[in-house]
Amino acid sequence: MRAFLGLGSNLGDRRATLVEAVGSIYELVAVSPLYETEPVGGVEQDAFYNIVVELQTTRSPAELLELCHELERAQGRVRDVRWGPRTLDVDVLLYGDQTVDEPNLTVPHPRMTERNFVMVPLLDLAPELAGAPLLAGYDPETAIGSVTNIGPL
Repeated sequence: MRAFLGLGSNLGDRRATLVEAVGSIYELVAVSPLYETEPVGGVEQDAFYNIVVELQTTRSPAELLELCHELERAQGRVRDVRWGPRTLDVDVLLYGDQTVDEPNLTVPHPRMTERNFVMVPLLDLAPELAGAPLLAGYDPETAIGSVTNIGPL
């Protein structure tokens, strides 16, 4: 299954954190350019580095969510403030063209089309997804978060 994960970091050595996380994903197919992005959610904090990665996986959506949590734990992620600073945040964005609506997982990610820091790297990596039904409603002019392409990871 073709799947996409979004990764972000705004604590410590952000680039090194993302490089290490990406290096531990064995199903990796491709990595978007690295973007520096403004934080959203109202909590005062430093800018993020964000990327999107493409996987070719046999894992289920629930198993991908567990992978996300494993990657976060490996980088010392602490969940104490919603939308607060974090060493690593990893989200399941897309799982083929399937939808998932479970108590702990919604795919496509429920707020991704509202966020430039997700959509810009995703569409940079997979431009053929522009206009896909699962991404309906994305408008870069009204989506939140400024993004600056800073090159390859």
